[in-house]
Amino acid sequence: MNSQTPLIANWGMPNRILVGPGRLQELPSLCQELGFKAPLLVTDRGLAGLPMVTYTLAALAGAGLGAALFAEVEGNPTGPMVEAGVVAYRDGGHDSVVAMGGGSGLDVGKAIAFMSGQGRPIWDFEDIGDYWTRANADGIAPVIAIPTTAGTGSEVGRASVIANEAEHRKVIVFHPKMLPKAVILDPEVTTALPAHITAATGLDAFIHSFEAYCAPGFNPICEGIALEGMRLVAASLPVAFLDGSNLEARTRMLAAASMGAIAFQKGLGGVHAISHAVGALYNTHHGLTNAVVLPYIMVHNRASIEHRMGPVAQAVGLQDASFDALLDWVLAFRRELGIPHTLAEIGVSDDQADEVGRLAAVDPSAGGNPQPLNAAVLRAIFRKAVNGVL
Repeated sequence: MNSQTPLIANWGMPNRILVGPGRLQELPSLCQELGFKAPLLVTDRGLAGLPMVTYTLAALAGAGLGAALFAEVEGNPTGPMVEAGVVAYRDGGHDSVVAMGGGSGLDVGKAIAFMSGQGRPIWDFEDIGDYWTRANADGIAPVIAIPTTAGTGSEVGRASVIANEAEHRKVIVFHPKMLPKAVILDPEVTTALPAHITAATGLDAFIHSFEAYCAPGFNPICEGIALEGMRLVAASLPVAFLDGSNLEARTRMLAAASMGAIAFQKGLGGVHAISHAVGALYNTHHGLTNAVVLPYIMVHNRASIEHRMGPVAQAVGLQDASFDALLDWVLAFRRELGIPHTLAEIGVSDDQADEVGRLAAVDPSAGGNPQPLNAAVLRAIFRKAVNGVL
């Protein structure tokens, strides 16, 4: 993967983004520039003892910043994780958040910053209608986001996905001021990511762009970003999967992840609707669940998307621009990356098919699907994905 283009840049869309190897070193000065005096470093439990986190804490302290660590974050984050983080934020007298990690760490970090100044339950701010206007905007703390995986793109998003355990569903909490003030995309913090997580999160990035491209509505800006995001994943994910130390591939995947999240302002679809429901009920990895479900939704959507697959096929390097060729490529791409073909292979049965269908039908992502969806249709697709009926 030789390139004549330097992989160092400063992006201003949609927020300030520092891109390239070694940019993590700029975090202390970035905090000072943004007026952070006592940031709470929020990260995944599995990352807490790794060098990148201990280095970051030491660097912040060395710059005279009153930083502390909150690492009680796990996959599929829940309301109690956010509540515990808010307690740590308030008790520590913090004024800002540095969110570092995968999608869970970033989502919890953003949610802690959001909830630090609120007096209502987090569920009151679900992304429904104008619920976001209930928030005290002045009480939302600023965030710097540092993704350690290339998948969710939460670093450029204005929402967090938090599981409501009492209702067994994932809730999207939204506010415009949840958008991080700045982002650091440093591939060096992603090189230790295991190959199977690299694959699952990378396909999550691809699916964000694919569903955004397929979603109905007029947004050529997002469609253009989505096509380039898919091209980057198709070219770079296999390289990062086989050689995690390849900084160029890792940089391009971080870019693709952010691009996918920018693109899905246009909408998502059935893949995410089912994946959110399955994740809430079976506690599966979000990116892996998406990767398994993708071809089943593609087949369901064929009548609505077949005529638009030419640019997608071109983006992933196919000469044949047909739907069948693209579907075959998706199946082969998943196999190359070690992704299972069925949900059963990742421990999901169809014993809660009715509940999956019900939850998926009311998930906000379902509204962006190009073919109509309802609980019965989603239940049937879920069963096909469990049993491998394509």
